[in-house]
Formats: sequence, structure tokens, C-alpha cells
Amino acid sequence: MKKFISPGLLILTFLLSALGHYAHWPDTLQFIISAISVIFVAGFLGKATESVAHYAGQRLGGFLNATFGNAAELIIGILLVREGMFDTVKASITGSIIGNLLLVLGLSLFAGGLKYKVQRFNVPLANMNGSLMIVAVIALFIPAIFLQTHVLHEEDRTTLSLVVGGILIVAYILWLIFSMITHKKYLSDVVEKHKPEEWEAEEEHGPAWSKKRSILYLILATVMVAFVSEWLVHTLDTFTQKFGLSEIFVGAFVVAIIGNAAEHSAAVLLAMKNKIGAAVEIAVGSSLQISLFVAPVLIFVSHLFGKPMDIVFTIIELAAIGVSVFIAKSIIQDGQTNWYEGLLLLSVYAILGVSFYLV
Repeated sequence: MKKFISPGLLILTFLLSALGHYAHWPDTLQFIISAISVIFVAGFLGKATESVAHYAGQRLGGFLNATFGNAAELIIGILLVREGMFDTVKASITGSIIGNLLLVLGLSLFAGGLKYKVQRFNVPLANMNGSLMIVAVIALFIPAIFLQTHVLHEEDRTTLSLVVGGILIVAYILWLIFSMITHKKYLSDVVEKHKPEEWEAEEEHGPAWSKKRSILYLILATVMVAFVSEWLVHTLDTFTQKFGLSEIFVGAFVVAIIGNAAEHSAAVLLAMKNKIGAAVEIAVGSSLQISLFVAPVLIFVSHLFGKPMDIVFTIIELAAIGVSVFIAKSIIQDGQTNWYEGLLLLSVYAILGVSFYLV
């Protein structure tokens, strides 16, 4: 009976969200239903990606999970850019980065650490991820510092944003080549000598779906995310105004948490199965993908809509990203984790959440 509950709720919430949008229900009701629907659809997306990851291996699987897990954020971001809601776009990018580094990674380390005293993963990979996160912070800090200390023409702001965005995209593509092809073995995950019984059992039975069905469900889930994300975006303005919330809080926490639902579930479940390497790859890899690929892509997409968006973030957003990267790098750089380190990440996330809410 249990296996029918989730698909039933997935279909029900998706249909209700569609009905609410096309029947023009009250915006607040539409927002609530769409938000719930996004969570279920993201969960479906996460499960489909995890099934595909079984056939692709842990590293590639973690990358696929991060990529398709970020489908919601990318689609929501494109729709927000089309509407010209640049402040919310930047806030959602900020929220996605800190959400993955603090909330997703924190929950994973905490949940996995409660079950296993110490969990280990590849140290060189941890150090490389840390270096890439610092590059992402530098790329966001430099334009903000230069544009706030020197008066630049609008054309120069646009040029700087496009150049930085292009460099980040190239750096991310080269990172994929480095990690997946030229240095694949060097960055391979730690293999435990004695696998947990439940892990062995899972590998023995295999994933719930076949390879073809997993790919089909992955495509279907991505399409569903696209639709429900658009319905959600149309209600954001009314929801924000009605409850007196700032755009930065809604973007950084409400939209980001909803969009990160797939990473939340997949990373935590993998950590509880002692697959901490894959869990870290999802959380950290997802934040890297947001900062090095999704954010720059949104800059270029904004030009296609004829509404150029720059890459300049506010001091508050930069501080939040900088703090998140600092604490996350310090925790993962030794290649081993425990539940208390997860609690530290969650504590920083709570501090930022309260601060953003009071802005």
C-alpha cells in the first residue's frame, strides 16, 4: 500500500496545481498547492536520478543528481528573469548555494553521523571542491567591489557580467572534464572494506526501475518540474506582498528550499546508507553548479529576453555566500565527517535564516 501513496500524492498535487493555475484560484492558495507540488515532483525527480545513478556509478550519479536536482532552480530562475524579477533571481541563487552547503550538507552529515560514528570520503576531491567554491566566491565578490567603488556605465556593467559569466561556464566545463575524464581515478570515492548490510542488500536487489524506465521517468519529472515551477512563479508577487516578506527572504529561503527538495531527500538518504561521498558530491556539487553554471547561464538568458541582468549581488548576499563557503570548506577538507559537524552547518543556516527574515 505504501508504494502507491507517493505516486498518488504526486499526481494529485500536480493536477491540483494545474487546476488552480488555469481556473485562476486565489494566488495564495495557488502558491501553497504549487509549492507542495514542487516538493513531490522534485522528490520524484530525485528518485529517478538516483535510479539512473545506480547504472552510472557514484561520482557520475552524484553529478546527475545535482544537475537534475537543479532543474527546478534553473527553470524557476529563467521564469523569474523573464518577469524581470532580478532581485528575487539573485536571492534564489544565494539561497540555493547556502541551502546546499549548509542545509543539505548539514542534514546529510547529521543524519549519516547519527548512524555511523565517522564517515570518510576522498580528500583530494574535498580539497578541489573547496578551491572551486572559493573561485565562485571571488567571481561574485570582484564585480560587486568594482561596481560599487567605481562608477561604471551600464554598458561596462553588462560587459563585465558577461565576461565573468563566460569565464565561470568555461571553468565549470573544464572541471567536468578534469573530474570525470582526465583525473577520474584520482578523485574516485573511498571504498569501505566492510560495506553495511543494508548497502549490500540494496546492491543485491538493484534499483526499483530498469535503466530505460529510469531515463523515461527522469525526462517526465523534468517536464513536470518545468510546468509546476512556472505556476509557482506567477504567484510569488502576491504571496510576498500579502505576508509582508522581503524578496530576498522569499528568494533565498522559500524558493530555494522548495527547489532543493530533490537534493535534500537524495543526499540525506545516501548519507544514511554510508554513501557519504555521493551525498557530499550532491550537496557541494550542486552549489558549485549553481554558482559556476546556473547563475552565469541566467545572465546570458536575460539578454535573450531583452532584459539584461548583471552579476552584482548585494553585500548581504555576498556575506551569506562567503560565510557558507568558509564553514563548509573547513568541515569537508579533511575527508571525514560526523554528526556534530552537520549540526554546526545547520546552526549557521538557522542564523542566516533569521537574519534574512528580519531584513
